[in-house]
Formats: sequence, structure tokens, C-alpha cells
Amino acid sequence: MGEELLSGARNTIPLIVGAIPFGIIFGTLAVTNGLSAWTAMAMSLFVFAGSSQFIAVGLLALGSSPAIIVLTTFVVNLRHLLYAASLVPYVRHLPQRWRVLLAFGLTDESYAVVASRYLNEAPRPNNHWFFLGSNLAMWGNWQLCTLIGITLGTLIPDMSSWGLDFAMSVTFIGLVVPYVRNWPMLAAVLTSGAMAWAAHPLPHNLGLILAALSGVLAGVICERLKGSREHKK
Repeated sequence: MGEELLSGARNTIPLIVGAIPFGIIFGTLAVTNGLSAWTAMAMSLFVFAGSSQFIAVGLLALGSSPAIIVLTTFVVNLRHLLYAASLVPYVRHLPQRWRVLLAFGLTDESYAVVASRYLNEAPRPNNHWFFLGSNLAMWGNWQLCTLIGITLGTLIPDMSSWGLDFAMSVTFIGLVVPYVRNWPMLAAVLTSGAMAWAAHPLPHNLGLILAALSGVLAGVICERLKGSREHKK
């Protein structure tokens, strides 16, 4: 068990390195946009969803209503349902307490590591400990980096004028671009971008929700058209 736990953490290290700056930036942005240090830390401890935390902080800074914040972050995190669904065959035999624990810690990075183990290697009896090790490594890294960012934001109050919020936009562009590998994905990206621009004047940042839903719809339609054409061939 201990060996699998350490193996899961060790295999996640390359992805942890890439996540370090984002955790620090989140902590810094949180306190420079009005959140208390305790609130920012609690968000990382109990929400533990990097993209949603960035979005929530941005919407809070704009004065958006709680309903809009919850709905927007929900839409953004819908991808985790797909992650979880693909892992169900490998964890359905575990007790519910284990499944809840693993589901809480599931992130983009840990999914990449764990899915590779489940899909590319022979089944092992202690794979869930490997899963937990990956989750704990990412969770611990996120807490430490958030704390560093909070400390920097507290010690240097004028960091909000450094333009760090732009890093959030660049981060999401960097996350999206590698996945644009076919025209349904490209259609989803272009549609959501166009809708975000067109619907920007809407109150309460409703344009973000419309953009996300429009992108998903465009991607689904194009994927079905692509499948239909391939089937005819």
C-alpha cells in the first residue's frame, strides 16, 4: 500500500511542477481581489478546483451574484463528470468512503496519471492507493502554493497592479490549445469565444455561461456531423 501511494505521488511530480505557478498566482489574486487570507485558504482546502477557483475569484471581484458564480463554476467543472465516468469500471468495487475520497481529489493532472495506470497496465489490487497518492500529491502542492501566494499578496498589497490577472487568461488558453486536434474541437473553441465577445455586455457575466453552453453545443453538433459523414463513407 505504501509503495503504491508513493508511486502515485512520484508519477504526478512532473505535472505538479507545471501547477506550482498557478497555485501561487491564485493565492495572490485572491487576497488582492478582496478575499481574506482565511477565505482564500479555505477555498483551496475544501473546493480544490483550480479553474473554478480562478473564475470564482474573478467573478467575486466583479461583484457577480452567488448564483452566477455557482452556475458558472458548475459548467466549467462538468468535464470532471466525464473523467469520473471513465474511471467507474475501475473503482466501483471500492467502499463508498473510498470512492468519495478519490472523487474529491480528482483533478485534470491526477486523472492523466491515474487513467494511464488503469488503461495501459495490468490490474493491480492496490491501484486505489496509487490513485490516492496522486491526489494527495496534487492537493498538498495546491495548498502550499496557495499559502505562498497569499503570503506574497499580503506582504505586497499593490501586486494587483502587476497585471497578474492576465496570467489567468493565458493559463486557460494554454490549457485549451493542446486539445484542439480536430474541427469539432476548433468549432467549440471558436463558437464559445465569439459568444463570449458578443454577450460580454450582458449583466452578471451571463455571457460566460452562454459562451460555455454554446461551445459545448457546437462541439456536439460537429462531432455528430463528423460521425455521420464517416459512417456514410
